[in-house]
Amino acid sequence: MNKHPYDIIKSPVVTEKAGEAKDRANKVTFCVDPRANKIEIKKAVEQVFKVKVERVNVLNVPGKPKRLGRHAGRRPDWKKAIVTLAEGSTIEVFDMV
Repeated sequence: MNKHPYDIIKSPVVTEKAGEAKDRANKVTFCVDPRANKIEIKKAVEQVFKVKVERVNVLNVPGKPKRLGRHAGRRPDWKKAIVTLAEGSTIEVFDMV
């Protein structure tokens, strides 16, 4: 089954830690489909942003327990991909933030 690149890459992760990794090591962070593997993530990033990807690291982030009054619940689990770009490659979306 072929997946569309926009189905694999859900959104960029814009945090202080992700911004520092981008400046220091040319690594960008995305929230991705939990069923996607490293190869699919690499192809999707290269196709969408027209960059050369050197390495992809993935981790499953468990959702935090949250409360609203007496009602307890959980945030959903999600998958994070840390993509190392090749030397000289940048993604403009992250440069504007």
